[in-house]
Amino acid sequence: MKKILAIFVFGALLMSCKKKDVDDNEITIDPEVTTGTTTPTTDGGSNSGTGGTGVTSVTLINDFIWEGLNQYYYWQEDVDNLADTVIDDVASYINLLNSQNDPSDFFYSLNHPDDRFSWIEENYRDLQNQLSGISASNGMKFLIYRRCSDCNELVAIVTYVLPDSDAAEKGIVRGDTFTIVNGQELTISNYSSLLYGEDLTYTIDLVDYDAANNVATPRNISVSLTKEENFQENPIHKSMAFDVNGRVVGYLMYNQFVGAVDSDDDDQIDVDFNELLVQTFTEFGNLGVQDLVVDLRYNGGGSVQTCTYLASMITGQHTGSVFAQQRWNSKLMAYINAINSDNNDNNNIETRNTFVNATTAGTSLPSLNLQRVYILTPNRSASASELLINGLASYINVIQVGTTTYGKNVGSISLYDYVDAQAPFDSINQAHDYAMQPIVLKIANNDGYADYANGLPPEDRSVLPNLDFIEVRESISNFGTLGDPNEPMLATALNHITNNNNKYEGLENRILLPEVKLPKKVTDQYRLNIDNFPKLPLKKLR
Repeated sequence: MKKILAIFVFGALLMSCKKKDVDDNEITIDPEVTTGTTTPTTDGGSNSGTGGTGVTSVTLINDFIWEGLNQYYYWQEDVDNLADTVIDDVASYINLLNSQNDPSDFFYSLNHPDDRFSWIEENYRDLQNQLSGISASNGMKFLIYRRCSDCNELVAIVTYVLPDSDAAEKGIVRGDTFTIVNGQELTISNYSSLLYGEDLTYTIDLVDYDAANNVATPRNISVSLTKEENFQENPIHKSMAFDVNGRVVGYLMYNQFVGAVDSDDDDQIDVDFNELLVQTFTEFGNLGVQDLVVDLRYNGGGSVQTCTYLASMITGQHTGSVFAQQRWNSKLMAYINAINSDNNDNNNIETRNTFVNATTAGTSLPSLNLQRVYILTPNRSASASELLINGLASYINVIQVGTTTYGKNVGSISLYDYVDAQAPFDSINQAHDYAMQPIVLKIANNDGYADYANGLPPEDRSVLPNLDFIEVRESISNFGTLGDPNEPMLATALNHITNNNNKYEGLENRILLPEVKLPKKVTDQYRLNIDNFPKLPLKKLR
């Protein structure tokens, strides 16, 4: 018998604009300006000062981009135009900087072919908001499927709705389906512009969809949805506990690894989602939770520090042991090793994330001391979600329920063009607002395993012997209700807990349609953000 013992769900928090997550780091770039320097022109001549023919505002932005990537980019030594020797001939270097008139084009021209995840923002505030879980949102989250294996017509189904959002107020619920947006039938060629475009408002027409016969019956319900700028999503979407045949099972639906947020850049934390996560696990402990299901099916990643906190609260018996190990580019690893091998322990750079019993703010972490955990994943679970699985699998039994994850085994940092290292947010270069989020490292577990670019579980199961896998896909014919013990993915985990059985009767006769790939602007937000890293001064052209 499955009985809900308790439900404790934190509502979404609305916050003002210009927010940043203080867990996600900004690198300080020291201009090292030297008065009276000589800057060559692009034709080999020279002009005194920082001006000179061929040196424009775009040149200086591209200089910021090149310097940051040359120092920190994971593939720096494999990209010819990022070699240290590029700046030996300053005239040629300026020619390189002027090779692209659009800084975004210049940034991507320096990316390695294996890099699927680095990105740049024209406005650094947009980057800060993304890292804090803030976006323009109407609160309706959805997946898109082809209506048949070889057709271009699409159907969208709502996966969940954010509390206090426009979609919630207008009655949209999980399982609602639509095939018409702004009067146009959804197709493979228009879905991105209609649903992910710049317009804040669009209208959907709801249908009853018979997936078996590919028949959409209009419900004669049109809903106009408007995205709210700077909407803050609470990463804890649901948390509850069940009595399953006398065993207390906790359930956490966690949609993003977000920690403390400073909403107005005044160095004061306005909301700390780490604290809410601590409250959730304190409640789990009070209820006597014996097993835990962590639902990461819609979680694209986030802060490594927050991920470490979550892992520490799931376990608790491994404080001080390595949870994750960082592998930077060879230039930075050499620098780090040199610093760490000198006689001054005060300047050591830590490249490991260890299990902890308290946050950096001093809050004690409750722990469940579990020897196994169930994690729900589809192919959209990425970055910090995958790190949680990989890191825990060095120590406890992880039962992954779902499908192979997205495959992001690399992490990034935030690079802003600061002029004054001592007062960063008061000294961002006023000449432009560009900021970038480049990939800077691979991340491994305690056993050194980091090669999951094709997702988890790995094809070679022997590299993660503590990871078990039960394959289940969400079906458009039976999405179920999130947090309901009969929802197919959760029910599969609960059935394994009580019966040690990988099969669940509710999965029979399910209809699986081809899922449409998300636009790059969405997958760009799959992130693994590094919290502590070596902050080095960079030479600047100006």
